Amino acid sequence: MSDVTAAPDHAPHGPLPRGGTVRPMTRWGTPVMHRPQQEVTAYDDELRSLVADMVATMYAADGVGLAACQIGVDQAVFVFDCPDASGRRTAGVVCNPVLTLPEGKDRQLDEDDEGCLSFPGAFVECARPDFASVTGTGVDGEPASFSGDGMLARCLQHETDHTLGTVFGDRLPTKLRKKLQKQHDKVAADFPENWPA
Repeated sequence: MSDVTAAPDHAPHGPLPRGGTVRPMTRWGTPVMHRPQQEVTAYDDELRSLVADMVATMYAADGVGLAACQIGVDQAVFVFDCPDASGRRTAGVVCNPVLTLPEGKDRQLDEDDEGCLSFPGAFVECARPDFASVTGTGVDGEPASFSGDGMLARCLQHETDHTLGTVFGDRLPTKLRKKLQKQHDKVAADFPENWPA
């Protein structure tokens, strides 16, 4: 997971906002997690404060990405600080993300394990394209775009899904959903209701 003491290798749209407050994680099953999020239209101090809280919460939870719905806020925005296949860390903020995935012969699936901070402590394999690009706007309304492979591709897809009301468990067949639930149940007590605050 991300080392908050070291700056990411690549932050093309500037550093992540800092100084936020760690908030409790919203869990799967909460309505805000399962519906499309509201478009970000106001690029103001309230948004900057929200994003700073998201960054603080992501790092406190030892995560690589976090969407606003994961702290109970109905806004289509996510933050991330995630390595690609080579280990190079990229960090950013994306409001109103639009995801582009490879098609045809360029589309290769990666069946690596995936987890979610809103269903903590459980990981199962989830097939996703091994490359992804996302466009949107940054915290000040400027155009933002990111692309990558490996875990970064998975993160961009996972967080964009959150803004659309999809959790990665929705993408799993029944057998893997049951495996995920069993893993989560074994460690649920390690993640109290106010975790990671």
